[in-house]
Amino acid sequence: MFGYNQVRCLTTFAVLVALGGQPLAGFAQTQTRPTAENPATLAQSGTRSGVQPTEVQPTAEQVGDAMMAHQRYQAAIEAYKKVPSESAKVLNEMGIAYQMMFNLTDATRSYQESLRLDPHNVDVMNNLGTVYDSLKAFGAAEHMYSKALKLQPKSALIEKNLGTNLLAQHHYKKGWAAYQAALAIDPQIFQGSVSLKVDNPASVQDRGAMNYYMAKGCVRAHQNDQAIEYLRMALNEGFTNPKKIEADSEFAGLRGVPAFEQLLAAQGTP
Repeated sequence: MFGYNQVRCLTTFAVLVALGGQPLAGFAQTQTRPTAENPATLAQSGTRSGVQPTEVQPTAEQVGDAMMAHQRYQAAIEAYKKVPSESAKVLNEMGIAYQMMFNLTDATRSYQESLRLDPHNVDVMNNLGTVYDSLKAFGAAEHMYSKALKLQPKSALIEKNLGTNLLAQHHYKKGWAAYQAALAIDPQIFQGSVSLKVDNPASVQDRGAMNYYMAKGCVRAHQNDQAIEYLRMALNEGFTNPKKIEADSEFAGLRGVPAFEQLLAAQGTP
């Protein structure tokens, strides 16, 4: 569902994309370590100045961040609950942890509380939008993405999520326009998305539509292998057919590519 620094989005409403389909990074915080001493010097003098090293205890937030980095989401939540004061950042992290465990009720609550403390945080808006999409509350999700884009208009991830949301609502032209906007910002925005599980559309037909337009986006980004995989899924889900694909000028760049020709041939196209 998520890009982690942004959310880590359930990109394309994936369990991992944004949370954008991005790796879980940035949770663990580095601790300041003592400067290394020459072993020979230590052997001669024992511990430096006779001072015994002290162990630095991590804060509850640091423990939570470390648990998130290791994908131990329930442990992260329990650690974050021990943070002494309300924090928009911590509430957002809790929301992500809940969402990764498919607890959408508590994820929604955490994101909403985070926004109450930090009303202009576009990352949290995006995260909340992905939850609404998972709940099939497409109108509420679209509102969140649109609101976030007003504050941060150059976010490829949010444009991509908005595009997928619009396609799920059968607004195909608007959805494709959002995908094009995402590609203009980041030509690699669809990179690695094929492996993510798209779980938000209400029907197989909706998933087929999203895969078809994802394929268009990948062709524009010169990611032919991914485009062919998306087309394969769109064909299997009954959204399109070989004749429609051949007639679509967006896929002209795939002509002559062996995997593309084999895909069409397998569907009965001479």
